[in-house]
Amino acid sequence: MTAFRALFVDQKSPEETSLEIKSIQLDDLPEGDVTIRVHYSGINYKDGLATLASGNIVKKYPFIPGIDAAGVVIASSDYNFKEGDPVIVTSYELGVSHFGGYSEYIRVPSKWVVPLPDGLTLREAMIYGTAGFTAAMSVLALQDHGANPQDGKVAVSGATGGVGSIATAILSKLGFSVVASSGKQGRVDYLAKLGADEIVSREAFQPEKLRPLDKEQFAHAIDCVGGKPLSYLLSTTKYGGSVTTCGMSAGYQLNSTVYPFILRGIHLLGIDSVYCPYARRKEVWHHIATDFKLDSLDAITTEIPLQDLPEALKKNVQDGILGRYLVRLI
Repeated sequence: MTAFRALFVDQKSPEETSLEIKSIQLDDLPEGDVTIRVHYSGINYKDGLATLASGNIVKKYPFIPGIDAAGVVIASSDYNFKEGDPVIVTSYELGVSHFGGYSEYIRVPSKWVVPLPDGLTLREAMIYGTAGFTAAMSVLALQDHGANPQDGKVAVSGATGGVGSIATAILSKLGFSVVASSGKQGRVDYLAKLGADEIVSREAFQPEKLRPLDKEQFAHAIDCVGGKPLSYLLSTTKYGGSVTTCGMSAGYQLNSTVYPFILRGIHLLGIDSVYCPYARRKEVWHHIATDFKLDSLDAITTEIPLQDLPEALKKNVQDGILGRYLVRLI
């Protein structure tokens, strides 16, 4: 096979990295049971961190980042997958310690590979990607704990990010009333198109003074940022409500007390998309392809070719990106 393209991050110094699209061969890829021609990838928060020397993601350089990939199998030693099968690979060690999805071909362990569910295209799968998968896991976790639209308002922090955008849209599709918070200015129209009923500033979810128990405002919440907003949402969720958490862009420390849990019976639900069990992973993708499937995907998507990826990744770590960036590799 002729050479193909991939984006490499390399270390120039302990404090500096470089990004460059290079040509490589299949033999340069790591071992795995399934080789895939990648059609699409995406940009996630972790992908941005992988480009930084201080990101604590990449341990060995040069490296191909990208924690998402969707494409077609070209070779497999696992009987569960055959040439021509459309598949999805997200999380596990992809783009962290194993060459990732910013490559026209990947080779991975078969246990990482999920068949593309009926009702979803490869392009749509990567608009969701890990961000959308995490959002769907969050909504499903709320439902598993009895959440329904009649309960009242659901808060979403970091609502203009990838997870927050898709969580807002899925909740709205299911009939929930969403209060969306964002630190990005001028995003009212964007969030309204996703179905948010109320849009508030980032500061609304992180007041100067945090009370152990504040006025009950939200039936449930999906927290995408951690830190102070998560503490606030715990203190303002109604009796018996659930709060999911999946991110830490606002901080990894949680300043709270036991009061929300023992006086209001609040459920704090951690969302891990990286090592989500395979059966649950397939279940989540089934929901994404059916009852969670959105009509507003293009409204949250910016599609770019591989050659524009270095600049988009820089933008991601400097200013953050709006919605989802889809990386086209075909």
